[in-house]
Amino acid sequence: MTDLTLHRGISVHRIGAMILRYWYLLLSSWPRLLELLYWPALQVITWGFIQYYIAENSNFFARAGGTLIGAVILWDILFRGQLGFSISFLEEMWARNIGNLMMSPLRPIEFLLSLMVMSLIRLAIGIIPMTLLALFMFQFNVYALGLPLIAFFCNLIFTSWSVGIFVSGLVLRNGLGAESIVWTLMFAILPLACVYYPVSVLPVWLQYVAWALPPTYAFEGMRALLIEQTFRTDLMLEALAINVVLLVASFWAFLALLRSAKKHGSLLSGGE
Repeated sequence: MTDLTLHRGISVHRIGAMILRYWYLLLSSWPRLLELLYWPALQVITWGFIQYYIAENSNFFARAGGTLIGAVILWDILFRGQLGFSISFLEEMWARNIGNLMMSPLRPIEFLLSLMVMSLIRLAIGIIPMTLLALFMFQFNVYALGLPLIAFFCNLIFTSWSVGIFVSGLVLRNGLGAESIVWTLMFAILPLACVYYPVSVLPVWLQYVAWALPPTYAFEGMRALLIEQTFRTDLMLEALAINVVLLVASFWAFLALLRSAKKHGSLLSGGE
């Protein structure tokens, strides 16, 4: 059977084989599945009760009900999207299998595409129960946002992939000693992305930095939708433009770091 290919010889079969590999690995371990469900559920319950308390003591939050829970859900899309990508990559590093993959017919772009698909699968496992908890426990229906939710989701997942690709390249080049960046880099973005408060809260000079980050546009757009019932198309288009630049830059950085890893023998050393 001939191998189904996309642009420039990208093989759908090879991408599918990698996705199946990660899917079987995920299903083979119940702790991996439990972790995907546990943290999102814990976050939405915790922040849901915090919002209940604030709503009882603040007219503003009573009027803008759902902003905290909505922010938690969107933040988890961003964070879990990046983590779902990076964990699948780290599985290969931990198993010392990166060298084998890079010596196989699998192309780097196919490897990255398979990691993107797996990030969506892992994200769905954690986020869907989280949104149902928000609906039944706190009467916040994120799906009622409609088409704007798709715009928020796409921009956040694109950013998560950009970060995931870049940090994976860093670990590939520098070994597992750089693994901590996988878990911490997204939290460095958290205060600047204005997840739980508007950009206007930041000092003026930091606001320029915040507006350079695509997630900021998604969270500002979410607040505008919930508080003012206005969908800011301009914010979503600006975020998309920045995301395109970030994705291209992250692909370029990964390939450059991969070449450097091959040159310095990092692949054969198993990432140490």
